[in-house]
Parts: sequence; structure tokens; C-alpha cells
Amino acid sequence: MTTRSLAKIDAEIARTKEALANVKGTETEVYARIVGYYRSVRNWNKGKRDEYDHRKMFVYDSKTLPENGAKAEASAAVSPEAETVCSGNPVRFEMFVRATCPNCPPVKEYMSQVTIPGKTFDVDSEAGFNRASELGIMSAPTVVLFNEIGAEVGRANSTADLEAFFEAKEPVLC
Repeated sequence: MTTRSLAKIDAEIARTKEALANVKGTETEVYARIVGYYRSVRNWNKGKRDEYDHRKMFVYDSKTLPENGAKAEASAAVSPEAETVCSGNPVRFEMFVRATCPNCPPVKEYMSQVTIPGKTFDVDSEAGFNRASELGIMSAPTVVLFNEIGAEVGRANSTADLEAFFEAKEPVLC
């Protein structure tokens, strides 16, 4: 092990700072999907920018992905805690809707035909907003399905998601 004097360390620090000050490059342009199309993130308004900052990025390990691509996409919607207990059929649901939501009526209609009990939350109310916040719900409509031990087994945001979940032999969202 070589010993360096304080003067040598200070000289290295000064050289490193000088090298960092002279770094040349260009700003990276980040594009993301917003309301159906891709656009530069730096051009988004404040509200959309805040929404973007709250997004969760998923990293897939190709060794653990299932063979079927559709199941791989759906599995990203399940939280790591739910993954460990994601078994059994759903025995209850919680549905999060808004009065002004154009996509909520078809989901409400679909869930009225389902035989499992559930509760509907209006996210415009304080109680509904608080419950949605607890579960990390960021959009309406969202239906959260729970198994017999109260663990989340899936989430759906459309009638297509719900149909895929309830018609599959094995739940697609698990």
C-alpha cells in the first residue's frame, strides 16, 4: 500500500475538478408518451411533468420473464409484495371511479355483472382519494382484486383487462 501525502491528494483533486469543468457534451432529449403520442419531456406543462416524475420505471430481467409476452406485460402491474402471495381466485374488489371519467361507465357496468362482492370509491371524495392513495392508484377507472387473505391479485383499468382476468384459467394479472 502506497502512502500519499496531503499535497498529492490535493493536486489530484484539483486535476479532477479541472477535468470535470472541461467536460463537453450535449443535453439529452427525453421523449415519453403523453396523451397518446410521444413528445419531449422538457416541453410538457407543469402538471404533466409532475405526473412524469411520479411514474415508476420497471426493469425486466430477461431470465425471469415468462415465455408469453402478454403475461410478461401484465405481470409488471403486480407489486412485489403481491407477487409472493398472488394465488387463488379473487373474492372481492375495490373499484375507483370519477363522475367525469369517460371510461368509468363501461367498467362499472362490467363489474355490476361480476359475482364477487366489492366496493366502489369515488376518488373525488376525501375517503375515496385517501383509499386510492393508500393503494397507489393513479388513474380512474381502476379495479383492484383481492384474494381470500386480502392480498392484491390484480389490477385492471378497462373492460378488456377485466375480461382477460376473469376469463383466463390462470389469472392473467398475477
